[in-house]
Amino acid sequence: MDQFRSMQIFQAVADSKSFTQAAEQLGLPRPTVTNAVQAIEQQLGVRLLQRTTRKVSLTVEGVVYLERCRALLNELEEVNALFLGSGKRPAGVVRVDLPERIAHLIVIPALPAFFAAYPEIQVRLGASDRFADLVGEGIDCAVRVGTLRDSSLIARRIGAMEQVNCAAPSYLAQYGRPQTLADLKQHYAVNFFSSQSGRDLEWEYLDADGQSHTVAMRSRVSVGSAEAYVASCRAGLGLMQAPRLGMEALLASGELEEVLPTWRAAPLPVSIVYAHSRHLSARVRVFVDWLADTLQLR
Repeated sequence: MDQFRSMQIFQAVADSKSFTQAAEQLGLPRPTVTNAVQAIEQQLGVRLLQRTTRKVSLTVEGVVYLERCRALLNELEEVNALFLGSGKRPAGVVRVDLPERIAHLIVIPALPAFFAAYPEIQVRLGASDRFADLVGEGIDCAVRVGTLRDSSLIARRIGAMEQVNCAAPSYLAQYGRPQTLADLKQHYAVNFFSSQSGRDLEWEYLDADGQSHTVAMRSRVSVGSAEAYVASCRAGLGLMQAPRLGMEALLASGELEEVLPTWRAAPLPVSIVYAHSRHLSARVRVFVDWLADTLQLR
């Protein structure tokens, strides 16, 4: 077996964290997949994967090798594309990680149009509100909401999301409607904890000069996903700050009500991030362009 094919097999095992799943994806017998990875390890003289009965994970050397494999395989794909004709459509798997509500409300409903234009591309879509490790998890691109802190990633800013302060009628009936920032001392918030630090994010607001400030709020519940955040607010567990995206129907129906409209948090920047612009394959490039166009936020 040639080395590039072995590298493709290793990449499939590393991404799926399973020899069996990699074999199914590639249409190969499982022993062929196992032998290919073992051959690479023997050639390099290092162990690339830790294997247990329950899972497969990368060693430190495996993380480095996977990153270089991905770059080389993408480069090979680009070189081949130069000689296979401009009419050849991008093909293969794109791995993307999206915030939960953006995935559910915007991207997934729009995917049929993407597949109509690029029928030979497959999408492996993760939808959660954690900060995924793009390199370590083999993710081609991700959408990040908020200020970016990882300077090693290439970022493409695509817009911003207006935020709104909300409460359920049941909460307001019990605790009253806050009219000023000072009133927040008498209220509870549904807190959202950071997947990176584990700390609760503080209540935010802009002053008359446009400067951002934070207030620590009392809370009886902290959550780590957007869906749980909205559900907790609807249950009357506290005030919430959230992007207006997806909240319009709840506000229009009266299930939630806006509070403190003159003391909103700053709009949240939205960016598409990826690890290596230099090695962006054709399939990832067209998906990123489509995603940016689909997520043009006003």
